[in-house]
Amino acid sequence: MGRRCVFLPLVLILPARGLLLPPTHANDYPNPYRTVGAWGTLPAGRAWGSTSAVEIDMDGRSLWVAERCAAADCAMSSLAPILKFDVNGALVRSFGAGLFVVPHGIDVDRDGNIWVTDASDGVSVVPGKGHQVFKFSPDGRRLLTLGTAGVVGEGPDTFNRPSDVQVAPNGDIFIADGHGGNSNARIVKFSADGRFIKAWGKKGSGPGEFDTPHSLAMDSQGRLFVADLRNFRVQIFDQDGRYLTEWKQFGMPGGLYIDAADILYVADSLSVPDVNPGWTRGIRIANARTGVVTAFIPDVTPLATPITAAEGVAADAMGNIYGAVVPARGVQKHVRN
Repeated sequence: MGRRCVFLPLVLILPARGLLLPPTHANDYPNPYRTVGAWGTLPAGRAWGSTSAVEIDMDGRSLWVAERCAAADCAMSSLAPILKFDVNGALVRSFGAGLFVVPHGIDVDRDGNIWVTDASDGVSVVPGKGHQVFKFSPDGRRLLTLGTAGVVGEGPDTFNRPSDVQVAPNGDIFIADGHGGNSNARIVKFSADGRFIKAWGKKGSGPGEFDTPHSLAMDSQGRLFVADLRNFRVQIFDQDGRYLTEWKQFGMPGGLYIDAADILYVADSLSVPDVNPGWTRGIRIANARTGVVTAFIPDVTPLATPITAAEGVAADAMGNIYGAVVPARGVQKHVRN
């Protein structure tokens, strides 16, 4: 079910857990994609800001992006950070001005509503702003707000730098609450109307513990995938928070996306020799049922500063892959050869 090597006993095939590959094989996959490079046209005079959030619209073709107001954050900006682009990269809608400090994670639910987290950053502190999750209608009306503006906490109505949001088919809401440092390290579950249900996880490296729960995705079985960034793994849970398994074949997973065919896309923007030896940053593509990696799109400039690799990732219905880039700022597009 995957590659085997007689001389490398670390290669382990576990059908329920996927293929766990040693670092020497981390980058040894075909790349069936051509990188287009910078994508998406902004209004004249507006530059891209740091970008970590990309998501496909219900139509399977349009792209939602949350970028940081032509800068590193939106703390003092009057620009609208939530942008919708058509299939050709033309901007067709924008909203959300004045609500965010650091737009970070994004999801589109089955009704086409857009959910965006504000991870703040602990530096650009603005009274009455930050540490929240917003639900918007497709035309930009705010429908629901989770968290208390500008208040840090770990209770049922407070967050500390929420990184991502994932809405289940039944409407339940999952928040990856925390972004490293002294922030939280937990998953928080709410009902569709915003009622707190439960939370699980704490800072650590054991099963069900986290060190920067950075991104979320859900497969066709309803399993919740968590990019446990600084533990170098993807953890998988059921929707009640029960730990199922973990996969370590994705480097430093920062962004997750699972498409309708249960293909898993994992963005790694931080693997460099002094941080994660043997791994190259880029986007790894796998079977979400088994974890078997099948392809790898390497960063075109893997050691460049500022970082040019994608932190957020999404794939449209035509098979194109989009990467959201934070330090180098903007959106990349990868097209199948």
